[in-house]
Amino acid sequence: MTGSKTRLAELQDHEPSLDEFRSGVIDGLSAPRKFISSKFLYDARGSRLFDDICELPEYYPTRTETGILERHASDIARLLGPRTRLVEFGSGAGTKIRILLDALDRPAVYLPVDISRDHLVAASTDLARTFPELRIAPVCADYTAPFALPDVPGVAHETTAGFFPGSTIGNFTKEEAAAFLAGTHDLLGSGAIMIVGIDLVKDIDVLRAAYDDAAGVTAAFNLNLLRRINRELGGTFDLSRFRHEARWNDGLERIEMHLVSLRDQDVAIGAQRFHFQEGETIHTESSHKYRLDGFRDLAARGGYDPIEVWTDEKQFFSVHALRAR
Repeated sequence: MTGSKTRLAELQDHEPSLDEFRSGVIDGLSAPRKFISSKFLYDARGSRLFDDICELPEYYPTRTETGILERHASDIARLLGPRTRLVEFGSGAGTKIRILLDALDRPAVYLPVDISRDHLVAASTDLARTFPELRIAPVCADYTAPFALPDVPGVAHETTAGFFPGSTIGNFTKEEAAAFLAGTHDLLGSGAIMIVGIDLVKDIDVLRAAYDDAAGVTAAFNLNLLRRINRELGGTFDLSRFRHEARWNDGLERIEMHLVSLRDQDVAIGAQRFHFQEGETIHTESSHKYRLDGFRDLAARGGYDPIEVWTDEKQFFSVHALRAR
């Protein structure tokens, strides 16, 4: 790539506060069916564990989506054209964005958005070493809530594109997913292109194995949420009294991650106390699986028209190109 002088822009920091974390946890544990938002799984340790999950043999989404991107990166690059302002929602380990950046024609600026500040800074710094001529402007924010893209002085772009790989959109309910897409439409603007990774409905045994691996990495990732609550909120969770469980919800076509209480017990967070019955769960994450037409319909609700879709040979995964109306 050729372009302007290298510079990693100052971090735009909108990381959720400790008060937001506390209120989110207390509200969720006070609900009739206990839950905690999956966005709180991603502290620095949680982000590292998720990167480890992506390397597991059972976890097909990462390698399958990576294969699709490797085969079709040039098609995506032609679609986006030169001098693209590229916004990635959830920057992750950086493997997939490297494939795309390698293929793009003189990208104008890359704006990774992630909720974990430490993980975002580390990933942006590493990417800057690989792409020394690329302008990078990291944004620490909850991308499910409104935020503004920073102005990057001296950068002129011809197109704007969003990149949301990993089927992370599956963590939202269908209503939340449509609202998220509508939010990206407002953020990126009319005519912008959105590249979205979508996991597809498939054999239930394949799905269960992907979310409850033999090495126990996904269990550690899920239980780390309780460790984070203890560390940051003064919680009294005994991790040995909970276990990870992955469930298939056939009616909603989604995998659910739960933390199951192994006994009757009470847990405190500050002055708040919560009772758990044996077998009661905390619902920590959902991962909805889609059919191709179903996702196109959902994208239309968010203000996007379909351009193209690419899949693997087994029809396990899909990458969609959408255009904001």
